[in-house]
Amino acid sequence: MNDIRRTILWVIFGFSMVLLWDKWQVHNGHKATFFPSPEPVATAPAAAGGASAPGSVPAPSAAPTAGAQPLPGAAVPTPVGTSNAPRERVTVTTDVLRVTFDSEGGTVTHGDLLGYPDMADKSRPFTLLDDSTQRVYVAQTGLIGGANYPTHKTPMTVVPGNRTLQDGQNDISIRFESPDLGGVKLVKTWTLKRGAYDIAVKHEVVNTGTAPVSPQLYMQLVRDGNKPPGESSFYSTFTGPAVYTEAKKYHKVDFKDIESGKAEIDKSSPNGYVAMVQHYFATAWLLADGIQREMFVRKVDTNLYAVGMITSLGEIAPGQTKALDSRLFAGPQIETMMEKLTPGLELVKDYGWLTILSKPLYWLLDQLHKILSNWGWSIVALVLLLKIAFYWLNAKAYASMAKMKAINPKIMEMRERLKDKPQQMQQEMMRIYREEKVNPMGGCFPIMIQIPVFIALYWVLLSSVEMRNAPWIGWIRDLSSPDPFFILPLLMTASSLLQTALNPAPPDPMQAKMMWFMPLIFSVMFFFFPAGLVLYWLTNNILSIAQQWIINKRMGVPPQFNLPKFR
Repeated sequence: MNDIRRTILWVIFGFSMVLLWDKWQVHNGHKATFFPSPEPVATAPAAAGGASAPGSVPAPSAAPTAGAQPLPGAAVPTPVGTSNAPRERVTVTTDVLRVTFDSEGGTVTHGDLLGYPDMADKSRPFTLLDDSTQRVYVAQTGLIGGANYPTHKTPMTVVPGNRTLQDGQNDISIRFESPDLGGVKLVKTWTLKRGAYDIAVKHEVVNTGTAPVSPQLYMQLVRDGNKPPGESSFYSTFTGPAVYTEAKKYHKVDFKDIESGKAEIDKSSPNGYVAMVQHYFATAWLLADGIQREMFVRKVDTNLYAVGMITSLGEIAPGQTKALDSRLFAGPQIETMMEKLTPGLELVKDYGWLTILSKPLYWLLDQLHKILSNWGWSIVALVLLLKIAFYWLNAKAYASMAKMKAINPKIMEMRERLKDKPQQMQQEMMRIYREEKVNPMGGCFPIMIQIPVFIALYWVLLSSVEMRNAPWIGWIRDLSSPDPFFILPLLMTASSLLQTALNPAPPDPMQAKMMWFMPLIFSVMFFFFPAGLVLYWLTNNILSIAQQWIINKRMGVPPQFNLPKFR
């Protein structure tokens, strides 16, 4: 038992991380490979807001009324009574957002997050929404349910007004008015607020005809299926649509499932939202609870996909107007902010199956940051608090290791003496364990219990946008990027080897070699991991070494390093 105890620990610990890595890849809709190669980048279709590749909207689950207008898409006929206003791209700027609208449909075609620099070029802001030859990611709305209603393809008139949020001003609006189409006029008013990433969108539908109408409003997010630029090849995060309802909770949808027609979502609900998710950022259409909505995902064009909602506006009598308020969220995945916007929106920051542990860990990390004002030191402080919380478990584990280390010379002598009598060797080994009151697995179980907590913290640090461009000290200017000089990974590797040296060596030479190879293999991937992740692991190693050293000293185990013997 002694000769496999430490090996079992390293194998369980190391390979549990590898298996978790693979499972996480599968969970997030990617091929399960430990070091996945970059996926081939598909060519984005031409601008989704343009005539060449318009988005389209599925019919609601209920059968459409007879004579309903064709669904908006590539085959939309030329509208009657089209506005003569020229097509415009209008940009509205607040303190946190710069949003470009297209007068064709009053669509959002570009969105910059002014507080988040681009990773490749930090002189310009991060672009979330875009409509260009390289990328397609837009937010669209329109009407269906009747002949030739205004859609996201309808030319609209932009009402003149201020386009930049001024000092002392809390919000700024931009208004689009459609022509009279099919006896209906659609007016969209987008309102951006200071310091907010949720944009209020008011849809006013005017019945300009002589008969009642019952239009339905759709809101959709359309984007290409490419991974966001700059994504790491050494870890994978989810990119794609997501749907949330109170009944079925948060559900991610893979692009390939939409492509194959296998996507399954909660299609009808009086609550919930639809979203497009990527690492650190998300967009989402939000409606007030109590409004019945039909959710959908669909393929729009080659490498172009949509997720959206359809809701009925009810019957509108001639001359009457009905309005519906919604919101478009386009911003960073900050849990505390998203929790206040709508129930469940914080789940776009996906921790997977360890959410129950990750959420309180993030909360504690956030509280520490309020005190320390530095995310790097907050990580160090959080790991310190976890080590204090698990002190008793660690003490039990290290005490068991110290006992094993104390009797290791006796075990080694016995193994050498009985190397040709394996059965007698096992019996003698168990006798020594009984006499010395040592449990050979005593050092494993207390550590195994802690593994889920530290994996949960790993996910917190990997998915938290707060780490993006957050400095720690000196050369670490971005905790979400690898250490540019590999100092932290080298220190982490050295600390792992020191831990191995402090532990009792397995008597079996092959397993002794494995003890040294495992931390080296395990450390390789950390050279390509974000610095924040490496910092947390390095801190954990240092505190573990300190605790182990103290316990060994208390138990009278002399300082001893089990150095590798490779022969």
